[in-house]
Amino acid sequence: MPRIAITLGDPAGIGPEVVDFALASGKLPPGFKFEILGDRSAGIPGKPDARSAAAALAALDLAVSALKEGRADAVVTGPVSKDALQALGFPFPGQTEYFAHAFGVQDFGMLLTGHTLTVGLATIHESLAAVPSLLSVGRITRIGMLTAEFLKRRGIGHPRIAVAGLNPHAGENGAFGDEETRIILPATRILNESGTATFTGPAVPDAIFRDAAQGHFHAVIAMYHDQGLIPLKLLDFDNAVNVTLGLPKPRTSPDHGTAFAIAGKGLADPSSMISAIRLACELA
Repeated sequence: MPRIAITLGDPAGIGPEVVDFALASGKLPPGFKFEILGDRSAGIPGKPDARSAAAALAALDLAVSALKEGRADAVVTGPVSKDALQALGFPFPGQTEYFAHAFGVQDFGMLLTGHTLTVGLATIHESLAAVPSLLSVGRITRIGMLTAEFLKRRGIGHPRIAVAGLNPHAGENGAFGDEETRIILPATRILNESGTATFTGPAVPDAIFRDAAQGHFHAVIAMYHDQGLIPLKLLDFDNAVNVTLGLPKPRTSPDHGTAFAIAGKGLADPSSMISAIRLACELA
């Protein structure tokens, strides 16, 4: 029986609630064993502190151990407070980078997928000002290949993937920037030469997500965090799942934060957690 580890996240947030709701929903597939990791007594709903953050970090460490030791076949992580973790000395921008470091993986990426859109991110938790200098042919090629592999794993034989431009109008032939011709176009050509999928780009960023939502593409490669997540959360906020690509075992997460303001009030929507657990089961 495949085993899925589920961390509660910060116990002062909505993580414990949405996990409980998801397990009681009747919407999870049969034939899996679910193990909950985390100390829910370490947090008071709506009142995060160092103790609740430490409990969230301890649950992540337990999840890594379970995956490495073969006691779990996939992990679903509840929402954490990045600020609170970093106040404890957590050196990573987010859980994606934490898991990649834990497994010594250099070739990794963040992808979010919902009912309408699937988006791979060329850069993740970086300032907008830093994005142009961080983009490279290798970085875009890597996330393109990882995204194609993910789609194939879900049964899409030859995915169609759009590669978004960075600048307005995809640079307008250099009028608004040269990243498209200098970086994104060469990466798109290399990706197409691999034969693993059909890649189209550089695509005009303000239009390509509409095309993808209408089914013309299976996924979009976005150049930075908000370029991809704004359309995805607009269309799929209640069902989107965060996936860490490139790990030896699947890691998924609901696409929302701790929501401390509503924690403990019975207002949290478990839909994204349900989707995250279902996808972890599928990938496992």
